Amino acid sequence: MHLSKVTLVNYRNFESAKFVFNKGVNTIIGENGSGKSNLFRAIRLLLDSNIYRSAYTIDENDFFRKKGSWKGHWIIISLEFDNIGQDEAIQSLFVHRGVVVAGQKVGKATYNLMFRPSQSVRAELAALKPGDHESLRKLQERISVSDYESFFTGRSDADFTNPEHYKELTGDFEKVVFPTVTSPLCGSPIPNQLSVSKEVSFTFVKALRDVVSDFSGNRQNPLLNLLKRKSEEIDHNKYKTITDKVKQLNSDIEVLKDVQDVRGDIRDTIAETAGEAYAPASLHIKSDLPSEADKLFQSLKLFVGENDERYSGDISELSLGGANLIYLTLKLLEFKYQRQRETAANFLIIEEPEAHIHTHIQKTLFENIDFENTQIIYSTHSTQISEVSNLENINILARKGVKCESYQPSVGLKPAEIRHLQRYLDATRSSLLFARGVILIEGDAEEILIPALIKKSLGISLDELGVSLINIRSTGFENVACVFHNSRIKRRCSIITDLDLAIADTVIVDGDLEPVRKYKKKMAGSQKAGLARETRLTNFSKGNKYLSVHYANHTFEVDFIKSGNQYEVAEVVDSVYEDELTKTKSRKEIESGDIAVYGKRVLTMAAHSGKGWFAIMLADTITPCTSIPQYILDAVFDAQEAMSDSLRLRIIKYRLKTFEKYAYFEDRKAAVEEAKVYFEEFEAGNIDYNDLLSSLENSFPSDNIVLKMVGL
Repeated sequence: MHLSKVTLVNYRNFESAKFVFNKGVNTIIGENGSGKSNLFRAIRLLLDSNIYRSAYTIDENDFFRKKGSWKGHWIIISLEFDNIGQDEAIQSLFVHRGVVVAGQKVGKATYNLMFRPSQSVRAELAALKPGDHESLRKLQERISVSDYESFFTGRSDADFTNPEHYKELTGDFEKVVFPTVTSPLCGSPIPNQLSVSKEVSFTFVKALRDVVSDFSGNRQNPLLNLLKRKSEEIDHNKYKTITDKVKQLNSDIEVLKDVQDVRGDIRDTIAETAGEAYAPASLHIKSDLPSEADKLFQSLKLFVGENDERYSGDISELSLGGANLIYLTLKLLEFKYQRQRETAANFLIIEEPEAHIHTHIQKTLFENIDFENTQIIYSTHSTQISEVSNLENINILARKGVKCESYQPSVGLKPAEIRHLQRYLDATRSSLLFARGVILIEGDAEEILIPALIKKSLGISLDELGVSLINIRSTGFENVACVFHNSRIKRRCSIITDLDLAIADTVIVDGDLEPVRKYKKKMAGSQKAGLARETRLTNFSKGNKYLSVHYANHTFEVDFIKSGNQYEVAEVVDSVYEDELTKTKSRKEIESGDIAVYGKRVLTMAAHSGKGWFAIMLADTITPCTSIPQYILDAVFDAQEAMSDSLRLRIIKYRLKTFEKYAYFEDRKAAVEEAKVYFEEFEAGNIDYNDLLSSLENSFPSDNIVLKMVGL
């Protein structure tokens, strides 16, 4: 038996989300605040006997923050299991009251927790007249969380993320129509005395925040839990010799002369200060070493030597990574001990295990965590850990305003597509699955120069924009971009590639020398391949709102100069060539204004140095005066879901400061002074945000960055 699906409705930051799991190891990926801990909490409410009672203490803060009132709505946590065994206890939960489906015992089943209004409140809702919003509002004002109940059910085949199914259960709040009887979609009620958590082995390893403090306490100490588990099995006769020695040691310490002298001094001082009438009747100083075998076990501490095998120190002396590794190891051992008992299923949930652990250890550790007949689910921010994850076993969480959504990146892909994408992720440790927005590029030049261009021109990094730049080192974008789709990962992805249009005439004429013929053929071949790529990518992205394709008309280097960056390219001539005549000729060609001339020169320079190294040299010349090619700027902002007003204004203000600082922008100084007045009016509340943007658009008609900001 394994967990195959988790559905959350109105729970914390999930308005309506579905997670799909498989046998073996499953991975949860998501940015901070995307709901990974809330997902695990939901699963634990149904399967973890340590917090099972918390299912009865859900409060209003556990409701998703709807635009309207939460009152009257339901929280639904639904677990679906597959490959249900013939264990009688489990069958009794899911085939409640002896119900048999299609003549067979159930093989797939659901276990649901519904936090719903009590029967009396549901009756009041059902009695409301359709469309009577005022009466509904008054009733909601009287409802509190104490009017709710936790209700467990099984055997439901409803899709609780389906709005129509939800309305059938809870009612239609817009139309004010509520059910008079409990919908069969709820499933069969499960009595309180029955619980799946009693029939499964479930271990939760929390995120590794402050491991040393956990070792110091009693409740969270993993070593103490292991020893307690062992102490339950102790043969007390076997340890009698040790316990007798401890008792004798306690007695020997107590009768020491120094101990008795201090005891007498304490008694005398109390009598002198408080009087005999108020002095204690008896007072002893006793040694309190535990003499019971189980308590002796539990008083043990773990000592570890991290670098020197001749020295073992306290856990507090270890590095953070070392302490976390020990903690994680003990929790895995605790799971092994628990798993030894007969259970219907084994679940191991691990929350963000990578903290402070070396990348090699991360990968090795999670390649080796694979227990037989155990389903493992862990959350992570680590590309090292996700690299060893099967793509089909990954769920991705994404924040969308106040709510979070879940995605399964392999849904609907062909086996070959999954295989190719898996191999790419294995080889690159890419942040593809972690990013809020993605730009796919084909080469080293873009990988090196685009981040530098964005940082210098906008004043913020791609990371601050929430965009990951991923070099796939080929033009096979479809193999990677296929995951960005309405049925898979609903995040924006921009593709940047070259059309490779010829920079000169490709027609071969009589009299062309062989080098010229070869050059023309090469340009013609590249142009043909570029146009074919354009057709292919246009068809691939058609109808997909999450994909956009952006082209350099020629190549990145050529279009970089074409955008007005002759100065930057000329600056690296001295680093590329040694011969003075070649340097002089190269600068002249770069500044010629003729694409056939400067295009050939910049491509020759890139080939001479190597594209990647040429880009590194070119990156040193980039300043806020450097012009970003329009197709790159479009790609960056198309990779974003949305940009906040505050971030837009931050970029615009940075741009205005750039205009003030550099003489290169002398022609924009008057417009800057004008823009300052607009900002003062905006901050004083005399004009609104849209008026400010319109004014800026009129003041800077030739700056593609400001125009991009006001036009978003």
